[in-house]
Amino acid sequence: MRIPRFLFLALVLGVGSSSSAAGLRSIAGRAAAVVRPFFSNFPIPPVSSSPYHPANLRRHYELAAADKSAGEKFYQLLAEYKDRDGLVLAYKGASEAIRARDASMFNKLTYVQDAAKTFDQAVSIDPQNPEIRFLRFSVESNLPAFLGLSKHVDEDKGLLLNAALKHPGTGLDAEAFRTVRGFLVGRGHVSEEEAQRLNKVKE
Repeated sequence: MRIPRFLFLALVLGVGSSSSAAGLRSIAGRAAAVVRPFFSNFPIPPVSSSPYHPANLRRHYELAAADKSAGEKFYQLLAEYKDRDGLVLAYKGASEAIRARDASMFNKLTYVQDAAKTFDQAVSIDPQNPEIRFLRFSVESNLPAFLGLSKHVDEDKGLLLNAALKHPGTGLDAEAFRTVRGFLVGRGHVSEEEAQRLNKVKE
């Protein structure tokens, strides 16, 4: 599995009153500056004709993180998905989170709440899938605390930390492992001792 390296784009999901608009623009600007370098090389072309194949969903997500129109296409692709594949539902939640990024201030909260419900459904179907947990964690860990929608941060972080420390035996390929480790360490989600342990794990 190939997990995109920009999943912390949820920094742009600020929700609040109009008085916080300047702060939200600042957050979005910082997020864009961090995300942009990761788009110099897009993944290989899709390997399946199914729009819901993981490789296709990851490519859509990567494009959506860089471009508003691509974000809209990603959202529309998954808006009508009604089946019960946990990973597809997790990407549906990610598309709703991106929709919140691009929505008007009035509608941001609705899409964030939709994403939270979709992530919870995905986890209930496939609770041990690290990619699902990473998608939810990357969004929840960047939401404003006052929303009360970051209930699973510690749980998801624990599962991701355990999966990374036990690599390669927990379903993370080398690139996914680097992504998870880089996110946990680089974003300060683990202690110094945990970071040292992660850095000793071979890819």
